[in-house]
Amino acid sequence: MHTSTFRYSGPVLASYNEARMTPVSEPGQTVVSTRLDVHPHTWLHAYEDYWGTAVTGFEVLAPHESMVITAEHVVEVSPRLPVRSIVDWGTLTGADVRDRFAEFLSDTATTAAPEDVLTLAREAAADLAPAEAAQAVCHALREQLDYVPGVTTVHTPAAEAWAARRGVCQDMAHLAVGALHGIGIPARYVSGYLHPSVDAEIGTTVTGESHAWVEWWVGEWVAYDPTNRVPAGEHHVALGRGRSYDDVPPLRGIYAGAETQELTVQVQITREA
Repeated sequence: MHTSTFRYSGPVLASYNEARMTPVSEPGQTVVSTRLDVHPHTWLHAYEDYWGTAVTGFEVLAPHESMVITAEHVVEVSPRLPVRSIVDWGTLTGADVRDRFAEFLSDTATTAAPEDVLTLAREAAADLAPAEAAQAVCHALREQLDYVPGVTTVHTPAAEAWAARRGVCQDMAHLAVGALHGIGIPARYVSGYLHPSVDAEIGTTVTGESHAWVEWWVGEWVAYDPTNRVPAGEHHVALGRGRSYDDVPPLRGIYAGAETQELTVQVQITREA
């Protein structure tokens, strides 16, 4: 369950919002049930965005001083299948791949990597095939970056996190995406949830995490969690994919009325089997 609570400094006369808080069924995860509630109650409009992420649009036109969005899902997660089709560097540099994955080979302001990151990526990838090179690049970056919450925001450019050598999962993901682009591997940003316990007991509810990882294309898309240095698997539930966080924020919107707002987020995860 993912609960986002907004409290405003005064009455909000109207708000218009998009929520990207609903997983979709795909290889490795099956959505058994899903529910998204908004209080004050309003209409909901569901659609799929350009990147294939499930989006719920809604507006609240009655004056309100707080708003609560609750997303509750039951998702069956299974082991990811091994990659069956792996390409070489020659295929990656071909016109067909460059055109097909142009959007996942071009950087945004958030994922643009500084030159020393690109140098590190080239050195880590030297003499390796693309599939092994991608993972080596993620490991090399993670070795240089300490996990320190609170020093960056979701909109902090990768270059700033790298300069500080500190950041969190979205910084690791942004850096990895930019570094992989730099060596010619299509890569994209993934947002979702992570169960924090490897040996969680069935039926026990724990405080989970909104999380970010990456996927790279080497003949097939491969999901990898650079923060934890592991393939994304049975403890990961994907919500959305895009070029960077800006394509997949859990909530995006505007409101009229109060001058300031306070946001509280709580993620709870229960293993049911």
